[in-house]
Amino acid sequence: MKKVLPRTLVTMALLIALEVILTRFLSINLPIVRIGFGFLPVAIAAILFGPLWAGIGYAVGDLIGMLLWPTGAYFPGFTITAFLVGAAYGLFLYKKTVTWPRLTVTVCVIILAFSLVLNTVWLSMLYGKAFWGLLPTRILQCVILIPVQILTIKLVYEKVLTRLGMLPPEGSPARKAEPASQDAAA
Repeated sequence: MKKVLPRTLVTMALLIALEVILTRFLSINLPIVRIGFGFLPVAIAAILFGPLWAGIGYAVGDLIGMLLWPTGAYFPGFTITAFLVGAAYGLFLYKKTVTWPRLTVTVCVIILAFSLVLNTVWLSMLYGKAFWGLLPTRILQCVILIPVQILTIKLVYEKVLTRLGMLPPEGSPARKAEPASQDAAA
């Protein structure tokens, strides 16, 4: 089992806190759609630490947000979706250079599979409304969120993470996994 560094735990705690704040307090509420930025710390966690950390971080952030600032009855389906979204970001972005095509595919898969389909299923179950009746509004929300997420993640990747020296510069080979031990490297 790989040793967990204190720096990893502290960074994850900060990203979880940032996710809760961005989701609960800094969302843009329009008449038809809500644009939230809670995805950004999750994508950062996925890029830095991988699918498991990002999934757990997003699920924990969802639980903390619901416990401290509930917006209705707790429904575990949304926490499951949060874990799956974090894990999906990690599967697509961990130890890889974040290029426009990779990011576009990542965001489209995540938004279409989880935000559009799975969350609409949860909403249908929760409110007893027909899946197909909820879908048109959800499609509009997804169409708006796709470019917002792509641009925001790419901007943070290039202007913040790369400049802080946390990642290789754009166009360089992806980070290599470190061998588990010295014996494995020999």
